[in-house]
Amino acid sequence: MKNQRPTIPRGTRDFGPAEMAKRNLIFTTIKTVFQKFGYQPLETPGMENLNVLMGKYGDEGDQLLFKILNSGDFLKAMSAKDLEDGYRHSLLKVSEKGLRYDLTVPFARHVAMNHNKLVFPFKRYQIQPVWRADRPQKGRYREFYQCDADVVGTRSMINEAEMVWMIYEIFNNLGIEGYTIKINHRKILEALSVLAGGEGKENAFYIAIDKLEKTGKEKVIGELMKGGFDRDKINNVFSLFEMTGDTREKIARLKKKFQSLEAGISGLQEMEETFLHIQNSEINIPNLRFDLSLARGLSYYTGSIFEVTIDDGSIGSLSGGGRYDDLTGLYGVPDIPGVGFSLGVDRIYDVMEKRDLFPDQTSISTTVLLTPLDTEAVPFSLPMLTRLRSNGISAEIYPDQVKIKKQLNYADRKGIPYVILIGSQEMETGKLTFKSMHTGKQEALTIGEIIEKIKNQMND
Repeated sequence: MKNQRPTIPRGTRDFGPAEMAKRNLIFTTIKTVFQKFGYQPLETPGMENLNVLMGKYGDEGDQLLFKILNSGDFLKAMSAKDLEDGYRHSLLKVSEKGLRYDLTVPFARHVAMNHNKLVFPFKRYQIQPVWRADRPQKGRYREFYQCDADVVGTRSMINEAEMVWMIYEIFNNLGIEGYTIKINHRKILEALSVLAGGEGKENAFYIAIDKLEKTGKEKVIGELMKGGFDRDKINNVFSLFEMTGDTREKIARLKKKFQSLEAGISGLQEMEETFLHIQNSEINIPNLRFDLSLARGLSYYTGSIFEVTIDDGSIGSLSGGGRYDDLTGLYGVPDIPGVGFSLGVDRIYDVMEKRDLFPDQTSISTTVLLTPLDTEAVPFSLPMLTRLRSNGISAEIYPDQVKIKKQLNYADRKGIPYVILIGSQEMETGKLTFKSMHTGKQEALTIGEIIEKIKNQMND
């Protein structure tokens, strides 16, 4: 059999040690903020039963689910009639499970299954990969990590405000600038849908508006008209998207438009409350914007929705989320309201890499390398290795007997900042040759002096 060149599926990536060090920096930064705000860790399986996943993301989302074929003869339950009835009917005969599309739906399933054991409000964070059968392109992957924070069991708008604070703090701690936190409300969009002549067609309105930035105004208008919306009324709604003024002025103008629309007024009141909490927190968030055109296409949102985008438009959204007040009701446990947001680590990584935001020392995993110059130096070096590590200094020993040039080249290629050379002279005097790979300077020091020197360097 001819050897094949190994490849990986399109839309997936390998991450080597240098990349993983940077990704772990992002994970740690996000996790630290989540825990600071009182969120607890949770994990769910990578695969779920399809009846848990299907119907939660809209028709387009269902098509992007990765389905897992049943084990064994997965065609044994199929018949010609099943094929005639269409792919949805046939699918359930060959596949009972699928890879999770996001972390929110599995979380809702977990809450529904364990609601009698949880303390409400229940705040959880989750950092795991998700999968989408999407067309790979720049900034869009088939396998990627999400970092979610959700709170369920409360309708308070303090939660929405708190999530804006967390997003702001995470991006600030990562050093990312030039982004906008957009916020809107599904009830406001519902009122806009009615104003556009689409009463009872709210989901079609959300899905179309969600494509506005990607496909442009005319295509969205065309899609809405095909769905039975009125052209003139659509234009009137689109004029509202271009409103100027601050958030207070925009809300005041919309209140006049929504006088007879109860849902719209309710949404505006909740938006006012959210912004008031943010204002009262005394945290200045200059890049927060009330964006009337923000829709987010997922069908389970019922209230506030938010999204983070890079201002230069170089990549898709870095974060998104919203309120879902009856998602657990789909699993037979109603009246557990929730709100949450998700951060896309892969896109955050791409932005930070492009902007050179990772610290220079991020990829360094070893601080000092011990280089025995001969066989006798190996047993002498091992206690030194233990002392370094017991003092919290990451250290390794070169395992093979090779020329010193090769050992130093190893340290250089791995970015190890310090090397300790140990030969017969060092063993005799107890003074080890301590070399800085950055400056090339060498000193004769005891292991205790070396430990003290490295610790001082680490604390500077």
